[in-house]
Amino acid sequence: MRIVKLTPESKNNILENLLKRSPNSYGKFESAVNDILINVKTRKDEALFEYTKNFDKADINAGNVVVTQEEIEEAYSLVDKDLLDVIRKALVNIKEYHEKQRQYSWFDSKPDGSILGQKVTALARVGVYVPGGKAAYPSSVLMNVMPAKVAGVEQIVMCTPPDKDGKVYPTTLVAAKEAGVDVIYKVGGAQAIAAMAYGTESIPKVDKIVGPGNIYVALAKKAVFGYVSIDSVAGPSEILVIADETANPKYVAADLLSQAEHDEMASAILITTSEKLAKEVSEQVDVFVEQLSRKAILEKSLENYGYILTASSLNEAIEVANDIASEHLEIVTKDPFNVMTKIKNAGAIFLGEYSSEPLGDYFAGPNHVLPTNGTAKFFSALSVDDFIKKTSIISYSREALEPIHKDIEKFATAEQLTAHANSIKVRFE
Repeated sequence: MRIVKLTPESKNNILENLLKRSPNSYGKFESAVNDILINVKTRKDEALFEYTKNFDKADINAGNVVVTQEEIEEAYSLVDKDLLDVIRKALVNIKEYHEKQRQYSWFDSKPDGSILGQKVTALARVGVYVPGGKAAYPSSVLMNVMPAKVAGVEQIVMCTPPDKDGKVYPTTLVAAKEAGVDVIYKVGGAQAIAAMAYGTESIPKVDKIVGPGNIYVALAKKAVFGYVSIDSVAGPSEILVIADETANPKYVAADLLSQAEHDEMASAILITTSEKLAKEVSEQVDVFVEQLSRKAILEKSLENYGYILTASSLNEAIEVANDIASEHLEIVTKDPFNVMTKIKNAGAIFLGEYSSEPLGDYFAGPNHVLPTNGTAKFFSALSVDDFIKKTSIISYSREALEPIHKDIEKFATAEQLTAHANSIKVRFE
């Protein structure tokens, strides 16, 4: 990996380079995505099944678009029993963590007869998108479904692309069943996003769409925002490690590569106060790359977006980490908890040398759907909050309104909204 000394200029160059990975930079795909969205919106099932035939080579129709109970049972017979046990253990952790995020309605009454409050209501129907392609991601199923389930969403539907035989990954089906998905549809890509956003004869319109996908899926979610809510427009995966001379170079190198292997656009960055550690990590990365199965992807992502940055102090490292606002941030220093208190921007923070990033991806419990591309400055991890609405409650008696009615009338009149003022005034004439 390249080793770069941190300067204001090198920091700005890196930030600019990282932003090139944002889905907002891929406008050339937008017209193709918009064509798909319009086609599905107007022609519904007919267009949806045409795209499934063209892109996935599967003959899907209204009669077989829904995954059957028999297909789910078949999936259970195909999934390794040990993996099923791990999925169930992970689900317990994920559920317990998200149950602590629950919010409840509240009301505050006063002696004058006024009542103010907030009513918390779960969304009625949520759509979860799960990619197909070259790999199955049961962990993404668990992370996207469980907070919705804990929030109390009435119906959770899932869309995932089939293979050419009309089959869905067994691990995806098993994870969906274990997490509590209500209906699974065999459609993928931008066309699945369109179906969930607008509704078709076979697939109902949802209130919110969550879940990862390729650039077409990301741009489709961005385009339908407003018709429905979405979780975010996610960019490629990223990890940033802050380490000092106490860090184990082998652990740090392994953790950097755990994210670099996602795809050629993934980012892996180490910021360290130790030049010795920088060299050792770079050497260890080279050793691991030769041994790992996704060598070509690793080499490309490290070439494009891999950096080892040497900082003059821990405070400088923290400052740059806050500027980058990484999706995953590992702190491997003598006192990681002290460093953590100074971090303002990160999707998830991992403390100490035994808190490797994949712990959060699969098992610990916190959600692995995290803000990317610097959006951790203003976005949070997917949570129960994403699946609820908060409605304000206001109730005043005459006795509560009378002492303040002229204040409200004066405010409304100042904005030249005389009907507003009159609405209050008539009650005291």
